[in-house]
Amino acid sequence: MDDVCEGKDFSFPKEEEKILQWWGDTKAFETQLARTESLPEYIFYDGPPFATGLPHYGHILAGTIKDVVTRYQTTTGHHVTRRFGWDCHGLPVEHEIDIKLGIKTREDVLKMGIGNYNEECRSIVTRYVQEWEKVVARTGRWIDFKNDYKTMDLKYMESVWWVFGQLFEKGLVYKGFKVMPYSTGCKTPLSNFEANSNYKEVPDPEIMVAFPIVDDPDGAAFVAWTTTPWTLPSNLALCVNANFVYVKVRNKLNGKTFVVAESRLSELPVEKAKKGLPNGEANALQNSSSTTKGSSSGKAKNTPATYDVLDKFSGASLVGKKYVPLFEYFMDFSDVAFRVVSDDYVTADSGTGIVHCAPAFGEDDYRVCLQYQIINKGENLVVAVDDDGCFTERITDFSGRYVKDADKDIIQAVKARLLSVFKFLMEKSRLVKSGSSTHSYPFCWRSDTPLIYRAVPSWFVAVEKLKDQLLENNKQTYWVPDFVKEKRFHNWLENARDWAVSRSRFWGTPLPLWISEDGEEIVVMDSIDKLEKLSGAKLDNLPYYCVLFMIEFLDNDNGVLLTSPPLPPPPSFQVTDLHRHKIDHITIPSRRGPEFGVLRRVDDVFDCWFESGSMPYAYIHYPFENRTLFESNFPGHFVAEGLDQTRGWFYTLMVLSTALFEKPAFRNLICNGLVLAEDGKKMSKRLKNYPSPMEVIDAYGADALRLYIINSPVVRAEPLRFKRDGVYGVVKDVFLPWYNAYRFLVQNAKRLEVEGLAPFVPYDHITVLGSSSVLDQWINSATQSLVHFVRQEMDAYRLYTVVPYLLKFLDNLTNIYVRFNRKRLKGRTGEEDCRTALSTLYHVLLTSCKAMAPFTPFFTEVLYQNLRKVCVGSEESIHYCSFPEVEGKREERIEQSVNRMMIVIDLARNIRERHNKPLKTPLREMVVYVLEELNIKSFVPCNNPLKYASLRAEPDFSVLGKRLGKSMGLVAKEVKAMSQEDILAFEQAGEVTVGTHCLKLTDIKIVREFRRPDDMTKEEMDAAGDGDVLVILDLRGDEALEWLQVAREIVNRVQKLRKKAGLEPTDLMEVYFNSLDGDKAMSQRILNPEESYIKDALGSPLLPCSVIPPHAVIIAEENCDDISNLPCVITLARPALVFNKDAILKLYAGRLLRLFSSILCCLGFLLRCYKLSSTTIGNPRSSEDLQTYLLSRDHYRLKSEFQRGNGKIKVDCFQHAVDVEVVLGKHVFLTVGDYLASTKAR
Repeated sequence: MDDVCEGKDFSFPKEEEKILQWWGDTKAFETQLARTESLPEYIFYDGPPFATGLPHYGHILAGTIKDVVTRYQTTTGHHVTRRFGWDCHGLPVEHEIDIKLGIKTREDVLKMGIGNYNEECRSIVTRYVQEWEKVVARTGRWIDFKNDYKTMDLKYMESVWWVFGQLFEKGLVYKGFKVMPYSTGCKTPLSNFEANSNYKEVPDPEIMVAFPIVDDPDGAAFVAWTTTPWTLPSNLALCVNANFVYVKVRNKLNGKTFVVAESRLSELPVEKAKKGLPNGEANALQNSSSTTKGSSSGKAKNTPATYDVLDKFSGASLVGKKYVPLFEYFMDFSDVAFRVVSDDYVTADSGTGIVHCAPAFGEDDYRVCLQYQIINKGENLVVAVDDDGCFTERITDFSGRYVKDADKDIIQAVKARLLSVFKFLMEKSRLVKSGSSTHSYPFCWRSDTPLIYRAVPSWFVAVEKLKDQLLENNKQTYWVPDFVKEKRFHNWLENARDWAVSRSRFWGTPLPLWISEDGEEIVVMDSIDKLEKLSGAKLDNLPYYCVLFMIEFLDNDNGVLLTSPPLPPPPSFQVTDLHRHKIDHITIPSRRGPEFGVLRRVDDVFDCWFESGSMPYAYIHYPFENRTLFESNFPGHFVAEGLDQTRGWFYTLMVLSTALFEKPAFRNLICNGLVLAEDGKKMSKRLKNYPSPMEVIDAYGADALRLYIINSPVVRAEPLRFKRDGVYGVVKDVFLPWYNAYRFLVQNAKRLEVEGLAPFVPYDHITVLGSSSVLDQWINSATQSLVHFVRQEMDAYRLYTVVPYLLKFLDNLTNIYVRFNRKRLKGRTGEEDCRTALSTLYHVLLTSCKAMAPFTPFFTEVLYQNLRKVCVGSEESIHYCSFPEVEGKREERIEQSVNRMMIVIDLARNIRERHNKPLKTPLREMVVYVLEELNIKSFVPCNNPLKYASLRAEPDFSVLGKRLGKSMGLVAKEVKAMSQEDILAFEQAGEVTVGTHCLKLTDIKIVREFRRPDDMTKEEMDAAGDGDVLVILDLRGDEALEWLQVAREIVNRVQKLRKKAGLEPTDLMEVYFNSLDGDKAMSQRILNPEESYIKDALGSPLLPCSVIPPHAVIIAEENCDDISNLPCVITLARPALVFNKDAILKLYAGRLLRLFSSILCCLGFLLRCYKLSSTTIGNPRSSEDLQTYLLSRDHYRLKSEFQRGNGKIKVDCFQHAVDVEVVLGKHVFLTVGDYLASTKAR
């Protein structure tokens, strides 16, 4: 494995960019698709966004969810085709062109030409495709942009035609009127989903209007309330609630008589008596009416005492009563209109309990008037407002006026109304009360103009006929979270209305309806082939020439033949585009004969929601292609979008699939919430209240952003307040600890090579699972639990449970396994144990990377590419690897024990915090568990349950209540009265009988409460518990604890100095200590007892500065004046050789003696040779040369040579010198520490 840098030097964004480049160079995504092509299909539907805007956090959120799921499904043995889609039609595109070209009305488009207009729309559809591709790829999402689908593609549009054709054949399509939210700015109706997307608080007039009752003996008038005065000219009925009580009242002061709901009487105005007008003259002339400001839905401003109640009656009794119309514009409806109807939509929380009905401008108004046959279903409804929101000529007094601008003048007209009532004139104000109120009102989400509700002729899908099947199909789907399915979506389906699928616009898929001039003949085109055949678009011979003649050579104004040129040969013509300007001119001959003319296409185009709802079929051009692929895998396996799509895409998918196949369109769905700005408001480019996605990614990386949003409430369909600091928190709390665990593995694996040992090659997984180390068994078991849990939760699409579990696992890996295993991983417990620990950590990291790969594709790839270098036969990319399988036995008991250990640690920390005892302060004793992590001198496992605690028994009412019923009180009393001995016996036996009831351990809660010894204060001993575990700390200090604290502070300073010097963990250093305290004995007295601790912590002993060799290389040095009143100097130096000079001199002496003895013994000069040798060896030159030579060698290589030679090396590189064998620990020591340890041992 390659070396790795420190966490502070590791740039997550830059490493991600390298991986992104590598994925592109190796075609990683394409390779993954090719490798899984033979596997079972997993069908994922990607909802198409508009490409006319840039991607935002909502897109990144949904895209991340989709990417996580599809990556996971790929690793579990599926082939997952992922094609990006684009929503190309509809208002967003047209609105931009309208602004660009200054188009204000429909006529402007017709003057420009539909073809020119549509081509302008086409030109901007893919404007931001490159930006989308860049952002989506940078977030780590693997999806096919090259083989994308577009709703404006010919094949896609043809499949949309087929869908509509199927609905028409099933009798689910009809033409009628629909009162819909209507945008006068865009001149088109909107879906309810679109209408609900832009509400504003605005002031509007509110008025009460009198409608005199025909033939009423008291001259009474119905009083209706409205906030849309512009609808009053189209009034055709008044609606009451049949269940309400209504009253006829007369004002005591001015004699006016009204009929209102009894519960709304207080909303009538108070008027002063007019001079000369006797009370009770209701029919006398009145020249003015009182106007009272304020909302009619506010607090009562009048008392019923102002009015005399003349009569009371039910709302049902009023049905059918006639009244005098307010205006005369619809007098031709007098036979059926201007009467009272009833419906439950009339409420008592506002107004007067009487609603004025204008069926062309209210959905409920239209429905009720249809019910009472005031109007008939069909095309005869009079809509007195045109496409631009202006009154038509029928409303003579206000013709051409924009309706919202006409409100004030209409109110004035109502106030001074002069009407012909049967045979006489009545001059009487019809305005009872006027004011204004501020309320939430819908605005067009594109033009930002107020919406009105207006009846428009439309083509409908009869969704109401499908309601029962829709509800049943919804039950067959699986949603996360389920409350969105069970409540929000279920309620929406239950109240489903027929769906207006047509729009009177230009840029969209045209409705494939060809209708004769008399409306008697309708042909639906469900394919291009059918259009070509029926229209003769593929023409030859005479028919072709006739059509060409008619189109090209007739003067359209006069019908005169202009010229007679030679005719060209018939073309081989095909329909290559289905947009309006390419097919509107195509006609179909009537089946009834030439005298009936031709059929022409209707002008409308599809609602873009119909197109996106057709996506499961259209994106693969079904049924014209891919029949087997579709029919074998429908419904699709997975979709995911935001909460707003419950009334949008999710709904249209369900409606069309139900209508076509009586099935849901999808099996599994994840619904996410909305991403808001940090202040809780909607993210706004204008307000700049959020950081751009690329800015965050460039700062912290895409993986951090992915994990931040996945591990948030937004995955549970709740809102997320996006915080940049939250993304940084993921880097700090997740990725850096994770990286450090990986770095710790790599560094210690490399250390083996540095120390001259065999390179690290991990043991196989089976060997690792058989480790005898409890910590190894625990982390291996925890890893298997991780794999099991992630599989379980991902199969259930619960991403929000997976991420917290993964994060907890990584926390345990870094803060428990690595921290408590440092000695083993650093090789201080032997090479074999070290390799076992490193192999365990290796396999845990590898497995966790594979489990996390769908969530953090970049970081796991970075780690994997280095980890795979020591694993023969590994896959080229982590994203080609299969998801880990559960292997080996899960040690649940060990896992529970470690979890309990962490609880004990947390409890002890809580005690420390309460007493302001930081972790660096050692404590004397802990009664229960764990030493190192809590810096405790000793701990005592307490087997006497009553030594430090008193026990108390509490019945579990939630368990026992239903079971015991009336006996619960008596049993509870006896349980609470249990003695300490009774409780202990109960815990031992596992059950106890109270009265006639046998209670188990699950029925009674045993509470342990701390009982402090009488001779101890709270400052000396304290405790914390979680119910069944009690942790007790002895907080008293003593001299030995102070010495331990000094030792820990010194170790801490050494580690900081190493980091400051830029040293790696594998860089061996010797640490020298020089006390600056006058009393040198004091430092020795403090440090000697902690010598073992310091050596274990540093990996080497703390050496006195007096033994620093002159040839030692000093790396860093620091004066420390604040270590518990023990000023000192700490010095870091590279390991320095120490020579045993006497041993080296003897080495050469012995070597020369043996050499000359063998040569001269035959001459009998052995004694003389000995004298000669003794004088020669007395010269230390050879000894000094050896020392110089050894000092010149690289320390690590020299160490390796000694290891390979079993502690010996041969030196034969000197001329005129004999070869010698140098023994480690006899002639030379690799470190000062080794030398001193040897000396001390001798």
